Amino acid sequence: MLDGKKDLLGLRELRAETIEKILDTAKTMKFILNQKNKKTGHLLGKSVVTLFYENSTRTRLSFELAAKYMSAFTSGVSAGGSSVAKGETLIDTARTIDAMGTDAIVLRHGMSGAPRLIAEYTAASVINAGDGMNEHPTQALLDLFTMREVKGGLQGLKVAIVGDIAHSRVARSNIWGLTKAGAEVSVGGPATLIPAELGRTGVKVYHSVQEAIVDADVVMGLRIQTERQKSGLFPSASEYARFFGINEKRLALAKPDALLLHPGPVNRGVELSGAAADCEQSRVNEQVTNGVAVRMAVLYLFTRREDE
Repeated sequence: MLDGKKDLLGLRELRAETIEKILDTAKTMKFILNQKNKKTGHLLGKSVVTLFYENSTRTRLSFELAAKYMSAFTSGVSAGGSSVAKGETLIDTARTIDAMGTDAIVLRHGMSGAPRLIAEYTAASVINAGDGMNEHPTQALLDLFTMREVKGGLQGLKVAIVGDIAHSRVARSNIWGLTKAGAEVSVGGPATLIPAELGRTGVKVYHSVQEAIVDADVVMGLRIQTERQKSGLFPSASEYARFFGINEKRLALAKPDALLLHPGPVNRGVELSGAAADCEQSRVNEQVTNGVAVRMAVLYLFTRREDE
């Protein structure tokens, strides 16, 4: 357990000191990842189940590799190939997995609050791998880890988050984590994709990407989900790219040593131009590596019991 918590449900409820402890542990885990022999005994004898109700490649694989590198028994459950397809409820599925002696359940679900719901019914540690439009805590933690690793710290950093803020659980978790760490957060995007209440949280809101990016230490693009186009929140992907996409010209408005981040997968030519995605300032591939290290840290810290 970390600070008496068995579950990682979101960054909103974590103290700044707890976030820092996770990032410090991730630094050790990344050192292990960089070795030829990545096998450790941090989770020896423990079991981890990934329960995904939404499609995912990098998040699911990242968690599974993190668990295997630490010697845990791992198993994956997809909603389409399980008893869920036969009508079993989420709570019953979680209870069944828990009854098998599982130490950690990594859940991705389209309903906001789903991880919190099953955490009440299971002894296993529940790790939120993305729930609806609520939070995606491990993505934000790997983003914070990447920023801290390159910049040396988070206090006072100016971070610009660009794109579909309204529907982004990545943006929400990053905003909670960054503000607790003392960073200055600005957001930019179409007015239809920015929540009206966001300005009351201390975040600076711009409807011009250029204004949001000026003098930023970190620029983060968010994936535009093609399904949003059906609801008319922006005219088209090409129009979005023209007015809100991050290209080399817009990136030049940030500080010369600014980092470019993106949670992936990148829609090239939409959120990021091809040249921007491949530029020296881009840390997109490094984020993937850091994601494994952070998830190793999370699984280790949240599955430890008081008597260990």
